[in-house]
Amino acid sequence: MPFTKLGLSAPLLNAIEKVGYDKPTTIQNKAIPLILNGDNLLAAAQTGTGKTASFVLPILEKLSRAETQRKKRARALILTPTRELAQQVHQSIETYGQELSLKSMAMYGGVDYAPQKQALIDGIDIVVATPGRLLDLYGQHAIHFDEVECLVLDEADKMLDMGFIEAINKIIARVPEDAQTLLFSATLSNPVRELARSAIDNPSEISIAKHSASKGNIKQWIVTVDKDIKSSLLSHLLTENSWSQALIFIETKHGAAKLVSQLEKRGIQAEAFHSGRNQKVRQQLIEDFKAGNIQYLVSTGVAARGIDIENLPVVINYDLPFPADEYVHRIGRTGRAEAAGEAVSLVSKDNFKNLCMIESRLGHLLERVEIEGFEPRKPVPISILNYVPKHKRNSEER
Repeated sequence: MPFTKLGLSAPLLNAIEKVGYDKPTTIQNKAIPLILNGDNLLAAAQTGTGKTASFVLPILEKLSRAETQRKKRARALILTPTRELAQQVHQSIETYGQELSLKSMAMYGGVDYAPQKQALIDGIDIVVATPGRLLDLYGQHAIHFDEVECLVLDEADKMLDMGFIEAINKIIARVPEDAQTLLFSATLSNPVRELARSAIDNPSEISIAKHSASKGNIKQWIVTVDKDIKSSLLSHLLTENSWSQALIFIETKHGAAKLVSQLEKRGIQAEAFHSGRNQKVRQQLIEDFKAGNIQYLVSTGVAARGIDIENLPVVINYDLPFPADEYVHRIGRTGRAEAAGEAVSLVSKDNFKNLCMIESRLGHLLERVEIEGFEPRKPVPISILNYVPKHKRNSEER
């Protein structure tokens, strides 16, 4: 179904055409009509599926019929786990709503309160915020929720992982009961479903994560290697391959800084992106990476939420992520809009159980490669495709 059949008005269709979208993605086809119809929604959608447009477009359509009339009010609240994602969603709102008169803003911590308070004085149609800063400003009477028509919980699983549940519940309790509520998550885990049960009345449900877990346009492969020579192997891969850019995932901010230093000693320039760096530096790094001024960005998984680079050729998992759905989320940074992409993971023997869970999640084994000169002294065993983690086996037995 083309965008013209989804119930969007000419200003939005013009904006869509300008950004070069040919046809809606699966999540957009399913979600946009439901949201326009006023349904509450519970949706599982990975990065790279067009998730943001699936809720931004119908919200813009619905809100375009009027404007915020009172000071310190907002008509739509979109909650995100990180500052970077808040900025990304806000940028999408500005892009898609370029022919509309609606006002929006991104609200997050780590910056001065005054400009955000000033922006709220005359009223804002859409506020994209991290939960903590939104509650702070609510507590200072800088914003009121009594005119909120729509509440979006974006990347709910990550917000729960980051400990935002109390803040989210406080916001939900203060939003009008008849507000439309939309929850988007990479996974519909038990905690996410528990949140949905308490926050959303009779939602429609969409789940496309399982079907998009192993996208055919992304070449996925792993390199088996001993843990102590991973940085040397990474240097070799970056030197030998003709990747114009690479987003390299690592588990800790200390590890990110250390890896950047190790690469630099081998003549490879990279930047570390993690929560320990201040907001101004992080924003500049994103802008430089998007502009192609940074070739290699080493990022922790949480910090990378919100990094959205078109035509990113490769994602490298220096550390294999946990849980398995995080792997799917990470590789979604490449191969966007059906473009070709590549996902490489460096796997040592101690990653075996994690690898099994990822391949079970994908439903197939990943291609294995050994690089000459980096063959592991401790071989990684053959994967168990139907591997079940011990805690799940115990619960099934009970």
